[in-house]
Amino acid sequence: MEIRPATVADLNHIADIDGTIESAEYLHVDRTGEGLAPSWKLDPRPLRSKLIESNALDDDRRFTLKQIVTGIEDGTVLVAEHGGSAVAMLLAQHRPERGTMKLVDLRVDYDIRRQGVATVMVYQIMQQARAMELRAVFAETRTSNHPANKFLQKLSFQIAGLDTHRHSNHDMVKESATIFWYAPLD
Repeated sequence: MEIRPATVADLNHIADIDGTIESAEYLHVDRTGEGLAPSWKLDPRPLRSKLIESNALDDDRRFTLKQIVTGIEDGTVLVAEHGGSAVAMLLAQHRPERGTMKLVDLRVDYDIRRQGVATVMVYQIMQQARAMELRAVFAETRTSNHPANKFLQKLSFQIAGLDTHRHSNHDMVKESATIFWYAPLD
């Protein structure tokens, strides 16, 4: 397996990576407090029914991917190739004005998961961010994507915030709020 920077020729094949999210658990958000003194507690709980979500690349991510690979925007796209096929992709955007590197997308083909490919790719991005003297790597997940949340926690990312209204005012009912993660680099 080879991990390398993506090329323009990879753009057509990256969409073929099976980024399906599969989870039997979610992080339940329990909010307490009012006004300027709210607090949240996150607890893993079983989902009512197993989540299987295709997680296809949306138009915004496709656009960002193309902009970075073609050199129009600053960022990094890594591709893991196995047997001549792209099996994993990491898309990161440099945010020098914030001193961070944002993990925009990370997907590993279903058949290759749990073999350390994503870990290696994230560590490469963290090393690149350190070399750029950035202060942190930033990522967002949904509370319903329990595998991604456990993965980021394993890599020493820390929860830095929560947005219960990012996607709609009813996400709490749908068990899907946004979690902001930071991996400090100092």
